[in-house]
Amino acid sequence: MPRIAVLQMCSGIDPGRNFDRIRDAAFAAREGGAEMLFTPEMSLLLDRDRTRAAPHIVPQGESPYAAMLGKVAQECGLTIALGSMAVAVPGGRSANRSMLFPPGGERPTTYDKIHMFDVDLASGESWRESNAYEPGRAVVTVEDTPVGRLGLAVCYDLRFPALFGAFGDRRCDTIAVPAAFTRPTGAAHWHVMLRARAIEAQAFVIAAAQVGKHDDGRETYGHSLVVDPWGQVLLDMGGDGPGLAFCDIDLGRVAEVRAQVPALANRREIAKS
Repeated sequence: MPRIAVLQMCSGIDPGRNFDRIRDAAFAAREGGAEMLFTPEMSLLLDRDRTRAAPHIVPQGESPYAAMLGKVAQECGLTIALGSMAVAVPGGRSANRSMLFPPGGERPTTYDKIHMFDVDLASGESWRESNAYEPGRAVVTVEDTPVGRLGLAVCYDLRFPALFGAFGDRRCDTIAVPAAFTRPTGAAHWHVMLRARAIEAQAFVIAAAQVGKHDDGRETYGHSLVVDPWGQVLLDMGGDGPGLAFCDIDLGRVAEVRAQVPALANRREIAKS
């Protein structure tokens, strides 16, 4: 039964300080018996001031932090699921990119967030992720991780069931949903949607989250969660502040749930009118 560690962060505008927190958490996770560490969306830099953030956003191959995280994974003998970081891509835009660093030093598997957070909330918050970020195009799953076959999603992807249907079609055991949910949307939708996606895909969902008031003025909801394939919440880190928590993942539970309610096998194509 693999043990995972979940890092809840209040990332700021200094990538070096944010990296130090991740590095320290990786060593603490390994000491605590974890085989895998999950971090939130935009773990290394959370800054809505795009002019100030621009010098830190470089192509993945030029990022010192991507290279350093690979070395930390090797040193700890730990798989690190970096929730995401901003990387420069051709065309002058960025990608909101998840990276999975294996402990053996191989190149990280990457996933670029598909769904852009373009919203106008009743609270007055307005976000246009698509102004600076290029959406991804591909569904990404990773074989043979400590938590089985892993599907990669990021934050706003949570609202699009078709992506999670694809994870179900690929029989993922676990789905990572790192996030930086706003407080209003988190309070209304975070728990119910994560539980629903776990139930629909009949898989574990691991959602490391940002929390608190950040250097750039935004506030995030927190409540990093681990949900089992039946929709039971195994871990809720609350909304009070950053921290590191552990959870044991019984992968046998996936087969048990799918045997009881074979929804993935019973699913039918619905004709479009």
